[in-house]
Amino acid sequence: MPIFEYKCQDCGTQFEKIIISSASSVLCGKCESPNVDKLLSVFAVAKGSHSDSASEADPCRTCGARERGMCGE
Repeated sequence: MPIFEYKCQDCGTQFEKIIISSASSVLCGKCESPNVDKLLSVFAVAKGSHSDSASEADPCRTCGARERGMCGE
């Protein structure tokens, strides 16, 4: 099920909602207004711990960069 981000145009609250059907109406969780805009979301990848430790010379196993430090971590 997709999770979408919204912003209420009446009270300014930003919130996330799981949408089960495209016909679902979305109401603000704070003021219950139907006047909400869907926000542009960025796909996120959760970082987990690796069972083996990576040395600094190893390629980054988190983002796929050729070398550690290339992605700003």
